[in-house]
Parts: sequence; structure tokens; C-alpha cells
Amino acid sequence: MATPTPEERAGEAFTESAAEAVQTAVMAARLVMAIADAARRHQQRRQKGMEDDLPTAEEAVTEVGKDVQRLLPSDVSTGLMGEADWPQLAQQLLALRKAGVDLDQVLPRVGEIAVNVRDQVAAKAEGAATDQWVRAVRETLPAGPVREAILTSPAWPEMAATMARLEERGVNVREVLAAAHNEVLAVDQAVAKGLGAPAEPVMSRDAQLSYGPLTTGLDLPRDLDLSDRERALTQLAISPQENQRYTRWVREAMPGHEREADLLVASRQWPLVARRMAQMETDGEPVREHLARLAKDTSWQAGPDAQLGTWLVQAVSDALRRPAGDAPGESRVTVNTAAARATSPSVDPTKAAKGAAPATPGVAAHREAGPAPRSGKTR
Repeated sequence: MATPTPEERAGEAFTESAAEAVQTAVMAARLVMAIADAARRHQQRRQKGMEDDLPTAEEAVTEVGKDVQRLLPSDVSTGLMGEADWPQLAQQLLALRKAGVDLDQVLPRVGEIAVNVRDQVAAKAEGAATDQWVRAVRETLPAGPVREAILTSPAWPEMAATMARLEERGVNVREVLAAAHNEVLAVDQAVAKGLGAPAEPVMSRDAQLSYGPLTTGLDLPRDLDLSDRERALTQLAISPQENQRYTRWVREAMPGHEREADLLVASRQWPLVARRMAQMETDGEPVREHLARLAKDTSWQAGPDAQLGTWLVQAVSDALRRPAGDAPGESRVTVNTAAARATSPSVDPTKAAKGAAPATPGVAAHREAGPAPRSGKTR
């Protein structure tokens, strides 16, 4: 028997994912129908003291089979009618009809629920498949126009699928991305020049103000725009699935403080918090254990209510950066912006404080081990 090609294996994985989504949708449809049948039985017991007998399986299959095919999406109806207990399910549906339920109204609504479940499962599977490549792009390419262009491209899902196929063939995809970066950056700059735009983006105010403890060691794009939440997450290479996961973790870490958790997630600096969590995940650090400190140390409540969002960002920054085992509330300090800029590996070399060196030629700023002594003449 011939060994499947990478394309065939990718196709099989897609087929399995789609089948799982449909199977889950069928389960949801069965659940809703079971609940409806339970309601019928309960009402009949209350009103009559007994349940009506179920119609025969043969009668039920004949009478409601065509209705199920007509009123439910084809993949869901096929899945339902392919189950071993389809005759019993048909009996329940016919019993509902005989009890006065209009299946022409009920079944389309069941179909809507099933389709919603199917699409959620399919989207989650697709997100899981592309998340690893979002991480690969984030960890391989420095923040900037090339990385943002990749992750915002309408062709991104196809790019991710291509990366997966290359990996299946034994290709080191990260090496390909790293090798392509300078060439693609030259293309970006040539196009920008042709359009009369500056080749080097001016450092935005958000990028300047973001340097500090929360962002130490992270690569920040020079044109970071925190006023646009969706773009900021893309610039920082945070996928929608990751953002949802980090949001859930924060809410789980602050039981009883749902309003405050929502304030933190809604804060302007949330994308930076999410980026820190993503980096911690990459480094194998227990993010959720660090977040649990927010419930143990609630000193963030002491500040004025109008500044609660700012205090929460400081608190989560402290919780995420403090090593495991440190006592809470000991490392919150006033940020020295100049020092932070001098030590941040993502700072613009032309803006660095004295004593900080520009990035080594050919090495992305966020890959630098740290500032080196400055030698030679300065410009």
C-alpha cells in the first residue's frame, strides 16, 4: 500500500476535522430533541397522570424521516438518520407531533442550534491548526511591517496550511521565514518609497510610552497603535484564539471580581498584557499560577476607582513578572522610563540612552541578548 503524500494527509486531517464538527452538531441536535421529549413527558404526567405511548418505530421512521431531511441541514439530518438509535429518535419526534408540537417550526430552530455548534467546532479546529504558525511567525520575525503583513493577509490561512505542508516534508519553516524576512522587507520598503511614504516608520507615541517593566524583553513595533485593539493584537502577533484564552484565564483568576476583570481586558494596554502571557507560554512558564496572585493580593483595590484600570494593569504586570515564590506586593515600583528604554531590547537604537548599543547588524532587535558597550564614533 502506497504511503500517503503530505497533501493527502493534510486532506485527511481536514476531512476528520469536518466530520468531528458535524458529529458534534448531531450530538447537540439530539440533546435539544431529548430535552423537548422530556418536556412532553413531564407535561403529560402532570396533566394526565401518565405518558402517551410512543408510536411504533416503523410508523415513526416513515412519517417523520422526510420532514427531518427537509427541515434540517443535510449533513445534520444524514448524521441523525445514520445513528443506530434513529428509530427511537423518530418515535420521539412523532410523539411530539401527536402531542401538538409543530415540527415545521421546531426542527429548523434545532437546525440553527446544530449549525452554530458545528461552525464553532470547525472554527476552533481551524484556530488550533493556525495558532502554532502564528507563534512561529511571532518567535521568528521581529515586530514590523513584514510580520503584520503576513498575519493580516487574506491569504494567511493558506500560508499557514503551506507552512504545515512544508513541515510535513521535513522543511525547517522557521529558517525559511528568517531567510525571507530581509528580502520581503526590501520589497516593502521599495513599495513604500514608490508610494512616497517614509521607508522607516516613525515611532508612535504608544510605542514610546509602552517601554517599561511590562514590556521588558518583548519586541514592540515602532508604529504600535493601541487605539486600534484588533490591529494592536495583530502587531503583537496575538491570535484571536490566544486572546480569548488569556481573557478567560484572567476572569478565572479573579472570581467575584468580574467587573474588574472586564476592566482589565478592556484597558488600552491589554494587548501588551496578552503579549507578555504569550511570551511566558513560549518560555514554558505557568501563566495561570502567576495570574492567581491577582486574587491573593488585592492591593489594586486601594486606588481611586477612576484609576482602577491603570492599577489593574500594574498589578497584572507585577503578578506576571515576579518569580514564583515571591511574596505579593513587594515589586510594584515607579517606572523609570529612561532606564526602561535603555534596557529594553526592542528600543529604537537611535533613541537609546547613553551606554546602550545599537542592534548588531543583521540581528533583529528582539533577538539581542542585551545592550553591549558602545565603541567607536557615534553619529
